[in-house]
Amino acid sequence: MSVFAHLVEQLADLLQPLCGASAAAAAIVLFTALVRLLVHPLSRAAARGQKARTALQPQIAELRRKYGRNPEKLQRAVLELHTREKVSPLAGCLPGLLQVPAFFLLYHLFSSDTIGGRANELLGHRLFAAPLGERWVDALDGGGALGGLLGGAGLVYAGLFVIAGGVAAFSYRLGRRALAANPVVPAGGVAPAGAAGAGGQLPGLGAATRVMPFMSFFTLVTVAVVPLAAALYVVTSTTWSVVERAVLYR
Repeated sequence: MSVFAHLVEQLADLLQPLCGASAAAAAIVLFTALVRLLVHPLSRAAARGQKARTALQPQIAELRRKYGRNPEKLQRAVLELHTREKVSPLAGCLPGLLQVPAFFLLYHLFSSDTIGGRANELLGHRLFAAPLGERWVDALDGGGALGGLLGGAGLVYAGLFVIAGGVAAFSYRLGRRALAANPVVPAGGVAPAGAAGAGGQLPGLGAATRVMPFMSFFTLVTVAVVPLAAALYVVTSTTWSVVERAVLYR
């Protein structure tokens, strides 16, 4: 943890001439961008996998016609097809999972009073008027709810909520568009009328895929409950993800 804290401090020192008192916040944004750059090859591989799964739809449709009355056999045949073509139905989850440790590192770093046996000096850094180690509820406590909303820290959070909400809405549109282009078929293999969908999905994968577009709005909840530093990571990473999806899946 002390090594990670030192990295953030070094990035903040590097950005101090440009960002002044908000240098640590800028360092978190830069750190997030570096993490996303490291994960980007996996994101590209996930996009290629999605396109490969789409290309398999005619074969899956044929399997559905052949085994439509036998859901277990249909599911097994689809999984065998994915294995034969070296296409993983879950490959797209890997980039997101690899970012979880970075988020929890930031969360822990800005939730700890001490790091390596000494006071955590990063907690004194701010994004404009909002301390990086505090939460939205702390901003609301200052001067009452209305005063907190209109105060400096409250306005910082308002800006984050606006950005997170806009990104979530755009992500929702992308998700709905992808779902319309590639409808999910239940594990039993019964497709909607006229759909060319991805028959024989893994159990529960269809429901999860339909819910996934709405998950982008969970970012707003995360921003509200985690320290500001972690909220910055979430907003930056989510924005990167949406832009990346728009480019890679076009």
